[in-house]
Amino acid sequence: MNKEQFLKQLEASLKRLSLEERQDILQDYEEYFAIGIDKGKSEQEISASLGNPRQIAKELLASYHLQQVEQTTSAGNIIRAVWAVIGLGFFNLVIVLGPLIALLGLVFSGWVMSVAFILAPFGILINLFIGEFRLFDLFASIGLCGIGIFIAMGMYVATKALFKGFVRYMKFNVSLVKGGLKHG
Repeated sequence: MNKEQFLKQLEASLKRLSLEERQDILQDYEEYFAIGIDKGKSEQEISASLGNPRQIAKELLASYHLQQVEQTTSAGNIIRAVWAVIGLGFFNLVIVLGPLIALLGLVFSGWVMSVAFILAPFGILINLFIGEFRLFDLFASIGLCGIGIFIAMGMYVATKALFKGFVRYMKFNVSLVKGGLKHG
């Protein structure tokens, strides 16, 4: 594959990025070709040494989406980053999606538990209507509400830390796919 074919495939694969981002990336690869030609290599040798432009685009898109998550952590950015990392290879479906589902289950259950504890005093209202009000139930529900507030505070911190850790895990996965771990 010559330089023009390589750059066209790369540009087509990067169409989800902004025009400015694409131009920067394409300019970098044009420089790779210029340096290679100066060293006496042919365009085919350079393109072969760079690899498949579609795979390069997948790696660049995954890195780009992970950067977006670090700048603005939102559900949309996390989902785009997860799918970009999964797109790097079929094996990543298990390696990335499995931990994500476990993480979401853990976070969801923690938040549900905190909300249920916080809403425990409303159970006293039900007891009032039924006619089975006991003073112990009132104090127990107030205690559960306090525990729920502490759990919610802990879940807030834990949620942020878990998602930051998951982003680091995906970055590690991307670096592994890009070329393995560098032993230095």
